[in-house]
Amino acid sequence: MEKTLRIGGMTCAVCARVVEKTANGIKGMESASLNFASEKLFVNYNENETSLDEIVKAIEKAGYSAEEDKEINKTTLGIKGMTCAVCAKAVEKATSKLEGVEKSEVNFATEKLFVEYDSGKVRLSMIKEAVKKAGYEVIEEKVENSENIDRKMLEQNVIWRNFLISAGVTIPLLLISMGHMVGMPLPMILDPHHNPLNFALIQLVLVIPSLIAGKKFFQNGFKNIMRRNPNMDSLIAIGTSAAVLYGLFAIYQIAENNLEYAKDLYFESGATIITLILLGKYLESKTKGKTSEAIKKLIGLSPKNATLIKDGKEIIILIEEVEVNDVILVRPGEKIPVDGEVIEGSSSVDESMLTGESIPVEKVTGSQVFGATMNKNGMLKFKATKVGKDTFLSSIIELVESAQGSKAPIARLADVISGYFVPIVMAIATLSALAWYISGKDTIFSLTIFIAVLVIACPCALGLATPTAIMVGSGKGAENGILIKSGEALENSYKINAIVFDKTGTLTKGKPKVTDIITHDISKEDLLSLVASAEKASEHPLGESIVKEAENLEVSLQKVDEFLSHAGMGIEAKIKDDEVYIGNKRFMQHLAIDISDFETEADKLADEGKTPMYVSVNKQYKGIIAVADTLKENSKLAIEKLKKMNVETVMITGDNKKTAEAIAKQVGISKVFADVMPQDKSEYVKKLQEEGKLVAMVGDGINDAPALAQADVGIAIGSGTDIAMESADVVLMKDDIVDVVGAIQLSKATITNIKQNLFWAFGYNIIGIPVAAGVLTLFGGPKLSPMIAAAAMSFSSLSVLLNALRLKNFKINL
Repeated sequence: MEKTLRIGGMTCAVCARVVEKTANGIKGMESASLNFASEKLFVNYNENETSLDEIVKAIEKAGYSAEEDKEINKTTLGIKGMTCAVCAKAVEKATSKLEGVEKSEVNFATEKLFVEYDSGKVRLSMIKEAVKKAGYEVIEEKVENSENIDRKMLEQNVIWRNFLISAGVTIPLLLISMGHMVGMPLPMILDPHHNPLNFALIQLVLVIPSLIAGKKFFQNGFKNIMRRNPNMDSLIAIGTSAAVLYGLFAIYQIAENNLEYAKDLYFESGATIITLILLGKYLESKTKGKTSEAIKKLIGLSPKNATLIKDGKEIIILIEEVEVNDVILVRPGEKIPVDGEVIEGSSSVDESMLTGESIPVEKVTGSQVFGATMNKNGMLKFKATKVGKDTFLSSIIELVESAQGSKAPIARLADVISGYFVPIVMAIATLSALAWYISGKDTIFSLTIFIAVLVIACPCALGLATPTAIMVGSGKGAENGILIKSGEALENSYKINAIVFDKTGTLTKGKPKVTDIITHDISKEDLLSLVASAEKASEHPLGESIVKEAENLEVSLQKVDEFLSHAGMGIEAKIKDDEVYIGNKRFMQHLAIDISDFETEADKLADEGKTPMYVSVNKQYKGIIAVADTLKENSKLAIEKLKKMNVETVMITGDNKKTAEAIAKQVGISKVFADVMPQDKSEYVKKLQEEGKLVAMVGDGINDAPALAQADVGIAIGSGTDIAMESADVVLMKDDIVDVVGAIQLSKATITNIKQNLFWAFGYNIIGIPVAAGVLTLFGGPKLSPMIAAAAMSFSSLSVLLNALRLKNFKINL
């Protein structure tokens, strides 16, 4: 048996040898080899002599952690045939019980199954088979085309056609069955007083087309009863069948000359129930379509064609045919087809469709461009770097779809209730009807109660309450450049009471400038030449500013023979025969370099909000280069707004304490963690959590990845990089922390909407079912007509959807 284990706790090659030796020493182990870089142990063992559990225990005994390295796949499947939340629950139950399925969630609103599974234990075909066995059809979902949208349009048209058929026969059926009660004359041949059998038979003839139009209710309903998993269709099927079957019994009695049964026909109720529910289903389908407009808009952003440059010629090709490294030409006014890097030309590009930022971004040679953005005024040639599902737009679509498909914790109560809902309603309907019959009411009264209870009960409203609000909310967020990755993140965001901000690139622009050069026994030009040469190999923003200063002053750079970065402290480099060290106070102390006589100068610079960097050559102090970063325009506004929302704000930075406090004072933050190593940021987040706070971390998503993961809600700002999207729960596409406020406000608006939906869904059933069961009749009130019950049931789902659509009016309040 071959398996792969992920090993934790190793710090060096010696640890790797210990793990490998331990594994090879286990009886029954045929081979064990460890890759220290990937921290994976590949084992091949005899199942008759040992087991995976024994191997794990042996490695843990040696002092390391071990767990099976599962190949977790994620996929989305369209599910056809679901009619209510109970159906969604049935699909979840059927798939989640498969060994190897880690997570299975169904979004009833979008009719999608999101599943995570270990491909070593379960195959996708087995998951599909489980869905089919549960009674539903699997449809492959593809983001890049509109097949699913076309399918839903077709389904809408079928529902509308069936509604028209049913309505077409229900109207005359109502006129015939009830018209004489309000003085409307009927032809003698149909008059119940003169020809009761004809009166009954014409109603039977008219109800049949309605029953055919609503055949899916009967097919799905009775099929799910047989599977012991009754759903909403089951309630409709039983209620309507009871009305029709009683009508057939009445026709038999009339034929046997029991003419009093002519007044007890129930065909019009069955037809009206089907007609109203078909209308409700159609309106529900149309309204559900509006909740996913954000995805449709995103899918529709991409152009259909691209202009390929090949052998000096322009060739128009489909966007699907573009490959990585193809050279693409984009003229003014055209959309950029895929992601790439500009190799020729300059222009301004409108990226608002992706980021929400209205100001066009200047693009020159070397700039990154993204698919679906609009080229404004110049011609660009670029090399394709990402195509198809790898493009930035596709990753956004995937994020939004994932968020729309995920469940917020608040939805769990509705999930639990919907699982028991239909059997309980069937029991209430039966018991209510029996109770009225036993108390002395006639069969017709009891049957009316039975049908009304079945028809008014609506698990749909419960099933739609959460996903519709999440769909609209996450879609609205995407429109504003706020990508919320899951329902859980959406729910947690509004509860946040402490936010930790990274400094550089988050509160500040991340584009610092050199402000001061202080030297000791060396000229400014020589000092700048050494430092800029060393920093040339560094990717730190502070280093980039020093290199840029050298370029501006036309200071020549020197060849660097060796380079080493010390995270959170500084860098060292060998230039010719000199060892150059650049970094903070902690770095100098670590190297035992005496800077005590020069700390006053550094402190003064720090008090001004500048970052002083000590420079040493051959362990001898040579000066200080100070760099200052400027605050982003809206940083102060965002902090003020958060304080008004009673959210504690904290700044965390690797900068020295004085500089950090100076920046914090400017922006309005009172709590500062300074001199923090990148790998230690997560510990500070953890400390705040231990104080009982729900903490959000706002950073650039690269060096802040551990802290973003540790936080209750990780918010990556600005870059929209792959690492940001992986590490964070929320990605802000604009380089503006005001959107942190927007994310919290959107979360609050969405959760409020969900609570309203659940209130109406629960309230509707809590009030509607007892009324249908005849509670008002006990106190002298009227009984509820099944026809009114059907209309009320349809309206309940529609009201939840319409309430969710109100989120489309959301705006960030500053």
